[in-house]
Parts: sequence; C-alpha cells; structure tokens
Amino acid sequence: MGRGATIKALFALCRAGNLPTVWTNVLAAVVLSGAEFSWPPFLVLVFSISLYYAGGMCLNDIVDTPLDRIAKPFRPLPAGLITIRTASVAAVILFAAASLLLLWFPDRRVSLAGLCLLFLIILYDVYHKAHPASVLLMAACRGMIFPIGALAAAGAVGWAVGIGGLAQFLYVALISVVARLQNQGRISRALPVVPAMLVGISVLDGVVMAAFGSPAWLGAGLGGALLAHLGQKVVKGD
Repeated sequence: MGRGATIKALFALCRAGNLPTVWTNVLAAVVLSGAEFSWPPFLVLVFSISLYYAGGMCLNDIVDTPLDRIAKPFRPLPAGLITIRTASVAAVILFAAASLLLLWFPDRRVSLAGLCLLFLIILYDVYHKAHPASVLLMAACRGMIFPIGALAAAGAVGWAVGIGGLAQFLYVALISVVARLQNQGRISRALPVVPAMLVGISVLDGVVMAAFGSPAWLGAGLGGALLAHLGQKVVKGD
C-alpha cells in the first residue's frame, strides 16, 4: 500500500471528517468563558483536543476490530488498509502530543483536565461494547472539552460554560443511544441519522454561543456544521 493510501486510511480511522464539531466545541468553551478571544491559545486548544479525538477514534477501532470484521468490514483495520500495530502507534503518538500541547498553558489545571479527558476516552473505548451505560462516558468526553477550554481561556469554569457542556453531554448521549439502536437493527442503517446528528453538534454550539454571547456566533456554529457535513463526504464520520 502506498503512503497516500495509508494516510487516507489513517484519516478514516481518526474520523477526521467530524473534527469541525470538535473545533466548535472548543470555540464555544472559550466564548462562554467570557475571556477575550486570542488566536494562539485557541489554536493550541483546537490542536490538542483534535488530537485527543483522533487518538480516541484510533483506540476505539483497535478495540472493536474483532467485531468490526463481522459487522463493519469496510473500516480501515478489518479491511486491511492499516495494521493494528500502526494504529496503536498512531494512538499513542496522538494522545502524547495532545497532552504535551496542554502543557503550553501555565495553569496546571488545564493539563490535569486533559488527563481526565484521556482517562474517560480510554475507559469508554475499552468498555463501551460491554456496558450500555457507557453512552454516558462518550457524552462525558464531549462535555469535558468545555472545562478544559474555559480553564485555558479564563482560568475558571462559569455557569455559562457549565450549561454549554451539559447541553453537549445530553445531546451526545442521545447520539450514542441512537447509534446503538441502529447497530442493533432497531433503526435502519440506510438512514444517515447518526452522521446528521454529529453535524448537529456544531449547530448546538452555535445556538448556545448565540444565546449567551453574540447572535453572530450562530454563524460560526453553522459554518462548523457545514465543514463537518463536507468532511463526512470525504471521510466517513460514523
């Protein structure tokens, strides 16, 4: 397999098409924190949380490989597009880089919150098939982005950040439940319900930012949703 094909497989493994939803999560956390927006810390946060997300997707597929060989043979690992060893190395590098980036912030609570996120990601990836309640772990991973972003931007987690994080927690929990029902055959897999709901993450960010900030931020949320929609056309998002 050529280098280009391997890179494409890695992007698919990391669900890169969904990354815009992570970016709007980070943006919402910063906006809701009330801190003055600054590009350098925002970009560091975006890169770090994106790497955590990508690493989590790698680990998820590594753990799910035996089942995916039967249920989802088109995924990169069961399809043989990338080896488990390569995926494992990629996951370690992504998690390490994400954690190191958070050390850029002088407030050590940011790094500690990042490690909490990493713990939740690993816990979810290892146990999500065995425990139905693990949908709450998936939701907690998304919700955790908000305190990380707020601590990095403002050094505190205010009530608006809490509301934003709770809104995403509840919404992502709903997505996870719908995905489980679809995997169980109780919702037709022919319906692109989950990809559409994933795009909705950015829309929800825009609504929350407009409600607690400026209505103009709704445009940022819709822009993120459009990017996620386009990204899913290139790299499958579920």
